[in-house]
Amino acid sequence: MSCDCLYDHGKNPFIFNINKLALINTNYRTTLYTGDYMQLTLMSINVNSCVGLEKHPDNEQFIRIVRGKARILMGKEKNELNISAVADSNFAVIVPKNTWHNIINIGSVPLKLYSVYAPPHHPFNTVHRTKAEAEERGD
Repeated sequence: MSCDCLYDHGKNPFIFNINKLALINTNYRTTLYTGDYMQLTLMSINVNSCVGLEKHPDNEQFIRIVRGKARILMGKEKNELNISAVADSNFAVIVPKNTWHNIINIGSVPLKLYSVYAPPHHPFNTVHRTKAEAEERGD
């Protein structure tokens, strides 16, 4: 199926323009696909905001920035984020499991990105309108 629909398409085939959907997404997090082995989410991170320092013990993650400018921090220890880079549109980030990481919007527009988790990390059809909502729900 081909569409510009911002909802979780589950395990169904889905053909879409990833950049267009990333740009029109205004939610902090929207899942687009949740399969058995991977999950695709869109994120919109407000100016001067961030994802927050986290690590995933059971997931690897691929992140691609579509619009905006971010500082990417990563490291094996929470207090030792020795990998740091500034990234803008068309940059990609690989986060191995058990790696502490944070993505900080240092630009002047909302940071638009998509993220692939393997295996899936969030429940099917997850939508967080804001970062506060995501934190409240523990996602």
